[in-house]
Amino acid sequence: MDVYSNLKKKGISVGDLIEVSGLKGILMPRTDFSHEDVVVIKLSNGYNVGIKVEDLEKIKLVEKLENATGERREVEEEFDKNKPIVSLIACGGTIASKVEYRTGAVYPSYSPQEILNFVPEVREIANIRVKKVFEIFSEDIQPEHWIKLAEEVVKEIESGVDGVVITHGTDTMHYTSAALSFMLRNLPVPVVLVGAQRSSDRPSSDARLNLLSAVLFAAKGEIAEVVVCMHGSMSDEYCLIHRGTRVRKLHTSRRDAFQSVNSKPLAKVDCFEKKIEYLVEEYRRRDKNRKVELDKKINPRVGVFYYHPGASVEHLKEMKKHYDGLVIAATGLGHVGVNPYKDVFSKNFLPAIKDLIDSGIPVVFAPQTIFGRLDMDVYLTGRLLQKVGVIGNGCDWTIETALVKLMFVLGHTKNMEEIKRMMQENLVGEFGERSES
Repeated sequence: MDVYSNLKKKGISVGDLIEVSGLKGILMPRTDFSHEDVVVIKLSNGYNVGIKVEDLEKIKLVEKLENATGERREVEEEFDKNKPIVSLIACGGTIASKVEYRTGAVYPSYSPQEILNFVPEVREIANIRVKKVFEIFSEDIQPEHWIKLAEEVVKEIESGVDGVVITHGTDTMHYTSAALSFMLRNLPVPVVLVGAQRSSDRPSSDARLNLLSAVLFAAKGEIAEVVVCMHGSMSDEYCLIHRGTRVRKLHTSRRDAFQSVNSKPLAKVDCFEKKIEYLVEEYRRRDKNRKVELDKKINPRVGVFYYHPGASVEHLKEMKKHYDGLVIAATGLGHVGVNPYKDVFSKNFLPAIKDLIDSGIPVVFAPQTIFGRLDMDVYLTGRLLQKVGVIGNGCDWTIETALVKLMFVLGHTKNMEEIKRMMQENLVGEFGERSES
């Protein structure tokens, strides 16, 4: 028996409130994996349940509902001259996604306006201008997207907004935050990237707190840098503001997955009390008289080689054909195998690295450990690697930030000495004099 077809004949449609087997809920679309005799309803607690139906007479229509399956009516906005103006730029990701009930999967769906309609309280904080730049999951983000996004941010800032919020998928948000940090110079206002670990239509979504906090910080925060705003704990208590070049996603699914690496978060945001607590003293302060500068010259031909026991020297050599620069995720204080004692089983990566550098391909080290600083002066291995020209000694950058910075540097020069100088210069706070965690 095809339950849904028969319900349609009775005037019951997807989105209606029904009662079946003593349970009340909103009738949801059938998934591709549902049996014909099963209905799916969304309970009042937000969870979906499938119920096998043997008698249609046991299904009762309780109420006809509009927009019950996740759509939201548009909230009309009136401009309030007493409130700051925040531009909301949407790039897709989980925060702009919903469960697609045909398959049960999550996909990018919501427009910026729909996101706002989920969290209408943001309009109490600021006047919101919305713009969709692209609608993709963050694993599909490419360096070309960074350029387009940077251009759109500059347009919004030059129009006179008090801050910019970018909704973005979480998987590669720390790559984008690093890229924008290098591309957007002399910022007059905050540029805040925000995402969600769970889609906006789920009852357990972290989107509301994250978005409210991001808008509050963009509107009233004093830090005029590219930052990431995400949950600071597993509960819906507060969000933390992380510098764009010093943040990393450190968990696949936790709400507080984003953490500052080797540095403190910049600020703590309590959107319920509308309070911002600054956790550091050194940052670029808001100044709307400054003129933003766009530097979008990057070379995306940079790769990452993750060193490990069993790694192939030939694989490293092959990377010469595909990349103009290379980041090596090195062990410990900055090491790869160089086999100084001629062990019969060990491998020597030194000649391959020297060949890359001699051929004009810079090699930059970053720590696999994530936390901590490279110190390539301690052991013989590090000293030998420095001798052939490896860059990175003394740096506590993340692998992702080192990758993005090398793309940026290679967009400006091919001269090896200039590359080394720029990589070792702290351009936008991408490494520190002292590591903190």
